[in-house]
Amino acid sequence: MENAKGRLGILVGGGPAPGINSAISAATIEAINRGLEVVGINDGFAGLIDGSPAKFRELTIPDVSRIHHQGGSILRTSRANPTRNPDDLVRCVDKLKELGIAYLVSIGGDDTAFSAYAVARAANGALRVLHVPKTIDNDLPLPGNAPTFGHETARHVGTEIVMNLMEDSRTTNRWFFVVAMGRKAGHLALGIGKAAGATLTVIPEEFSQERISLSDVCNVLEGSILKRQIMGRQDGLVVIAEGILEKLDPDELATIVGAEAERDPHGHIRLGDIPLGMVLRREIQRRFSARGQHLPVVDVMLGYELRCAPPIPFDIDYTRDLGHGAVRFLTSDSFSDDEQLRYGGMVCLENGNLHVMPFEELTDQETGRTRIRHVDNCAEHYRVARQYMIRLEQRDLDDPATLAKLAEAAVTTPDAFKASFASAVGHCGG
Repeated sequence: MENAKGRLGILVGGGPAPGINSAISAATIEAINRGLEVVGINDGFAGLIDGSPAKFRELTIPDVSRIHHQGGSILRTSRANPTRNPDDLVRCVDKLKELGIAYLVSIGGDDTAFSAYAVARAANGALRVLHVPKTIDNDLPLPGNAPTFGHETARHVGTEIVMNLMEDSRTTNRWFFVVAMGRKAGHLALGIGKAAGATLTVIPEEFSQERISLSDVCNVLEGSILKRQIMGRQDGLVVIAEGILEKLDPDELATIVGAEAERDPHGHIRLGDIPLGMVLRREIQRRFSARGQHLPVVDVMLGYELRCAPPIPFDIDYTRDLGHGAVRFLTSDSFSDDEQLRYGGMVCLENGNLHVMPFEELTDQETGRTRIRHVDNCAEHYRVARQYMIRLEQRDLDDPATLAKLAEAAVTTPDAFKASFASAVGHCGG
């Protein structure tokens, strides 16, 4: 590949999300139209650290013109963290210089944004970097509460799956516990549960305390099941955000996953390897069994089925804007003249207009990591979702007739029931 007016590199980090190929396509086409050569970097930052020729490929317009509707990533992806080892960070910068790459488009979530920012700082002005926000978790702090790309497709596909499971639940008189991806935030679980009309959705943000126990979660689940029973239904489906695991007391979490739990290169416990649904199912069934009651429950992990789905039109449209905008800003004079963007930033779409959020604005000053956007459980989006859930509320405990029915279903006294399930009610939004 001969160097013309310059080279732009594209890499993908983190987990797959619908729309990656559309972002790659849009960025590549716009870069070539602006006179740049485009280098696709296979396997994200792992490819840069490795540095072998097989990790790099020239991208042309024919290579990418029809990939916008495909799931997955033609450049693959990885969770490699170049900041863990100073030598790896140097290798990344040196390899980019060796390839003549003056512009870098990174596509990923909070960890990839953090890594891209670190590489930009290490390059000390020799490299312009723009990050395209991608994650089905929807947990990057985008302006105007805009979604991260991939989230809407994942919610769409997840909703269809959950609706099928809800019909199975109704047909077979059983419960389903569906654990949805979302390490730090409950956006995906709430979005799926709300759209599908799930019986209950449980997200970490609804627990105000910093640390919770499995018992806290099980009280919410059991309360919902008992309330459903006194309404005459033996079936139901709960969507549970896997981020619940992040809130568990570390000692209790260690009993579930073991002291040697596998972690990814960014230091996160691999939540997908933890059978949260199975753990909750067994505890709930134990509680009902102790009362001489049989409760059929099926646990399902929902996540990998969503990540490489073909993007819906929303995410194709959205990523075309983001990919085009990333290249437009990278090659503009205003970008190089803006001191706030010395180390780059994240391209955003707000009210129909593209702009760049500097990396510094994305960074939590206390932790040095990328800030996380959580579900606001006092906002209308959550309040409305909660109104359509079947779950214990304070009014159920305050109404003598309802309380008596709940206590009878739980084979206990009203006072004992109220004491046992007080922690399951009263969260903001109730």
